[in-house]
Amino acid sequence: MTVYALGKTSYIGNDCATPAIKERTLHMSQILLFTGLVIVLCLVLKPLGTKLPAPTLLIFIALGMLLGVDGPAHIDFSDYALTESVCSTALLFIMFYGGFNTNIERARPVAVPAVLLSTVGVVMTAGVTGVFAHFALGMDWVGGLLLGSVVASTDAASVFSVLREHSLSLRDGTDSLLEVESGSNDPVAYMLTAVLSAFAAGGSVNIPVLLAKQIVLGVGFGLAIGWLAARLAERARAAADGAQTIFLFAVAIIAYALPSCLGGNGFLAVYLAGIVLGASEIPCKVEMAHFFDTLTEMAEMTIFFLLGLLVTPARLPQMLLPGLAVMAFMLLVSRPIAVGLLLAPFKTSARQVALVSWAGLRGAASVVFSLYAVVAGVPGGHDLFDLVFVIAVSSIVLQGSLLPSVARALDMIDAAGDVRRTFNDYRDQEGMSFVKLKVGAGHPFAGRSLSDIGGATDMLVVLVLRDGAHPVLPNGDTVIEEGDLLVMAAPTFEERAEVTLREVTVRPNGQLAGQRLRDVPQGKHPFIVVMLRRGDEVIIPDGDTRVLVGDEAVIASLAS
Repeated sequence: MTVYALGKTSYIGNDCATPAIKERTLHMSQILLFTGLVIVLCLVLKPLGTKLPAPTLLIFIALGMLLGVDGPAHIDFSDYALTESVCSTALLFIMFYGGFNTNIERARPVAVPAVLLSTVGVVMTAGVTGVFAHFALGMDWVGGLLLGSVVASTDAASVFSVLREHSLSLRDGTDSLLEVESGSNDPVAYMLTAVLSAFAAGGSVNIPVLLAKQIVLGVGFGLAIGWLAARLAERARAAADGAQTIFLFAVAIIAYALPSCLGGNGFLAVYLAGIVLGASEIPCKVEMAHFFDTLTEMAEMTIFFLLGLLVTPARLPQMLLPGLAVMAFMLLVSRPIAVGLLLAPFKTSARQVALVSWAGLRGAASVVFSLYAVVAGVPGGHDLFDLVFVIAVSSIVLQGSLLPSVARALDMIDAAGDVRRTFNDYRDQEGMSFVKLKVGAGHPFAGRSLSDIGGATDMLVVLVLRDGAHPVLPNGDTVIEEGDLLVMAAPTFEERAEVTLREVTVRPNGQLAGQRLRDVPQGKHPFIVVMLRRGDEVIIPDGDTRVLVGDEAVIASLAS
């Protein structure tokens, strides 16, 4: 090993490292290389998923299975404990984002039925499914109820992946109902799983104490951490946007870990903390929602890929028929019973009951909870994991693929609605941007009052800078003078038209150099020059404007 000494400091070179160090370094490098390649593959394959009838999330499962022990890569990965830890960590961010991105105003009218479905509905679904597993599959009562508990919650990621991919806005607030229910029912399923896993593993458990700790600590810490974090974020308005995002990232981790260390329900706590923060007037909320949207997407890819990598396809055929039977029973019996009974007092239409029942997709959370049972030492835990995997995948394939068709058949699609309004990261169409306009010599606005030119533009003049920097708050009688700088409010641009803007410098041999804009050939990819910057001068061009070498041109074109 080469050591470079300078005074009392030594620098260790990598050229002569010990074999053990070399092996560890190589192992870590291989893991990082594999991780990077998998992420790139997931990102490359994701756009292909939008062209498939099945949800995109299935691509990540398929990729994991192809790289797994029975796939061409033959990667023998069987670390259930590591997978459970990684997936639980990913799931906490999914749950935090589910709470944080909930639009409280949209969710408030459906809050009561949604909470009933996410609590009582989960218990009912678990119980009815457990009875079926006992009599139809021959499982003992504890094992059957454990299976029912594991698959009792619906998967928010899968549901809203389908709704967003197909831009499905549903009637009667059904999209908000599904969002709140699917985002909040995982903690209840987790509590049932924890209790029944302890029983199945042969441990002694005090159910009232366990449930009390889970609920009290989960609710208490979740609300308290969310409230405290919101107050701190509101007071730190001067902090950089990145710092605030990192702060919320840390808050999500603390909200899960602190009650979990004390025996509370970390998933419940992190979801409630997200709800409180999402309902608070914290700065840059939309931008932070976009960050967590990206993080959640990464978490979803991680979960589904690892589950696909962990599963042994050769073991699945024996679980295929039982898994399909349980999935069909939940779709046609246990889920409709719970939804129908709990929504009946709210005079919900049969169409809405049918759609909510169909939209109860099982997904990542169910499989992660089955991993918890394996790690807890439940007898037959590996079989339970395989069975739940089949149930979740078949649910995503069948229910997810047909959800748009079912919604159309039930006439539950709101054609005038926008499913994005269900979330906090939606930007209202009424959002405003501010633009500046220099009134030069000969400008048509010069010498005219604002009341005269009001009909010429949809923009509102909110400030006039005159004589260099003298501000004027205008009204309808304000006369615009040459040399004025107008600050105007305009509707915020939304990238729905798939228009992109880019800035280029005009080169001597460039397409624009020396050309009048009307004479520039468009070719295969049409564009328009919307602005020229020539030295300190900003030019809004027309067809007769000649582009000079050295100009900075802002070009608008179609994203495609």
